[in-house]
Amino acid sequence: MMDINIPNNIIKGIISGKKKESKYVKGVIKRIDINGKEVLQVTLYTEKQAFHHNLDDSEFKAFIADMLENNFNNLELTTSEYNYSYRITSKGKLLSNRKLNKEFVNVEIEHNRKKNYLIEEGMIVPPLVDLGVMTDSGKVVKASYDKFKQINRFLEIINDSISGEEELKIIDFGCGKSYLTFILYYYYLVNIRKIKCNIIGLDLKEDVIDNCNEIAKKYNYNNLTFYKGDIAKYKDSSVDMIITLHACDTATDYALYHAINMKCKYIFSVPCCQHEINNQLSSDKFHLFNKFGILKDRFSAIVTDSIRANILQYYGYKTQIMEFIDFAHTPKNLLIRAQLTNNKYNKKIKEEVDALLKELDVKQTLYELTLKNED
Repeated sequence: MMDINIPNNIIKGIISGKKKESKYVKGVIKRIDINGKEVLQVTLYTEKQAFHHNLDDSEFKAFIADMLENNFNNLELTTSEYNYSYRITSKGKLLSNRKLNKEFVNVEIEHNRKKNYLIEEGMIVPPLVDLGVMTDSGKVVKASYDKFKQINRFLEIINDSISGEEELKIIDFGCGKSYLTFILYYYYLVNIRKIKCNIIGLDLKEDVIDNCNEIAKKYNYNNLTFYKGDIAKYKDSSVDMIITLHACDTATDYALYHAINMKCKYIFSVPCCQHEINNQLSSDKFHLFNKFGILKDRFSAIVTDSIRANILQYYGYKTQIMEFIDFAHTPKNLLIRAQLTNNKYNKKIKEEVDALLKELDVKQTLYELTLKNED
């Protein structure tokens, strides 16, 4: 094996100069923290896929030596003090150089639990290229940058929520073009967390479903399947996680209803277009803000999501409503995150929800499907 002097305390790096016989086109190196353990993550890219290797310092040195011997001719490494460069000549000789790092000031290790850097601009993520979020070179398409930020934020939230799982069955209700679903399936759960997962995407648009299935087939994502179907009519009995991103109006309620019935362990829901209560508010009773459309919309959305979150708590879910992404990027920026922790029903919550609906003189779909029928 090639003898190469690798420095300690590497922060990041690049492997390039593809050898003719190599299937990889480039490699990206970064130091990250995974569950309290520092590792060097090497991401190797082919023309269509990316492969992650999480290595300790001793494993990294052997891995890099193999990469330079068999796959690449150039290596650049950065520490807090120096920039190191290595080059294999046409005669197979290893040349190296070191320069003082003048630009690197107070760089922190990337912590997965604080901020998810799994997908960065410059990383080539084939499904995101196919879906129009990235160019072939890994550059984020300007019109899709908000979507790119949402994907990263969502992965961060899920990373903070799940632990100790070896296998997950996931339903994505109202999956749409499934930007997140593809990334969640391969680049995160399967490839990074090493969790065996089966994901089903459900949407009413047949052309969207056909396109998603074609992409899944293209990359041999055998446990990722998309179906045309109505959330309200969906039936299953063994789902671990339910995702709803911008399921419109009462579609969110039906997704949450299914989750409750299946005693689904994890729920991640970004509600959208809460028209139901908005359309019921009395003009006489709520005239002060009914005459301002935007205030009526926001009030209705707050009431709707408050009822949803409290109903989840009633059924034993530890529930949070949190900011999904900065309001500047999307007005639909709240996410309901819930995890089933017990099966004890909280009667006080039902009394409070009953009182609110009575005061407002409105009906709400999730309540009608659940609490209304509880004693």
